[in-house]
Amino acid sequence: MYLFKYLQIITLLMISVVGCHSQDSRQVSMVPPSHQIFDQLLQRYVKGDRFDYQGLKENQSEFKSYLNLLSNNAPSENWTENEKIAYWINVYNAFTLKLIIDNYPVASIQDLHPKIYLPLLNTVWHKKFFKIGGVETSLDEVEHKILRKQFNEPRIHFAINCASVSCPPLRNEAFVAEKLNEQLEEQAVKFINNTQMNVITPNNPRISKIFSWFKGDFKQNGSLISFLNKYSDTHINEDADVDFLEYDWNLNDIK
Repeated sequence: MYLFKYLQIITLLMISVVGCHSQDSRQVSMVPPSHQIFDQLLQRYVKGDRFDYQGLKENQSEFKSYLNLLSNNAPSENWTENEKIAYWINVYNAFTLKLIIDNYPVASIQDLHPKIYLPLLNTVWHKKFFKIGGVETSLDEVEHKILRKQFNEPRIHFAINCASVSCPPLRNEAFVAEKLNEQLEEQAVKFINNTQMNVITPNNPRISKIFSWFKGDFKQNGSLISFLNKYSDTHINEDADVDFLEYDWNLNDIK
């Protein structure tokens, strides 16, 4: 039994390594795709902090066109950094929506884990269910091997959505290079000051587990508290006792 589990882990690690190298073989586009279709869909189906999955599932033609646009227009080196970041954020959010509506109704994205579930190695986020530039890709790869690894931008954590109640809510517009900084700033302010996600007090803030899981991303230019104070309406004392809230993985459905 132990040998079988060990072989499973080794196999998954080998697959992960192969996946890393496959990025180099992507077919790229010299011109970034338009995100206008996604912009219109988000305006239609984002309902406050929730999303109308049933509505999108019943009207998929435009959505499928946008997914094909993303799949067939991977970034090339000549794109600006903002064009690349906006593209990959939209890829993550759009294909997360696809994952949910392909399995809808579902109570939680965590219900979609594979039968052989290995935390950090073989989860729903490691499933390669879409292609970018002809290469099979996973949500895990987009988040951790591209967005987090290639760009020094911690605010992406407030822009990507994992289809769960405790995730930063989906923005009701697509991310675009022309106003990316403004969009990311707004996402940071909204999330950190959202009392459903964070309870900010001067001496004992209780904050999202996102700040625990990715603490290193937020501490690149100072402490976690100094990062929070850039956006928080309530000033947090540097010696505050920080606690992390439980994460609600229930689907962020309007129902």
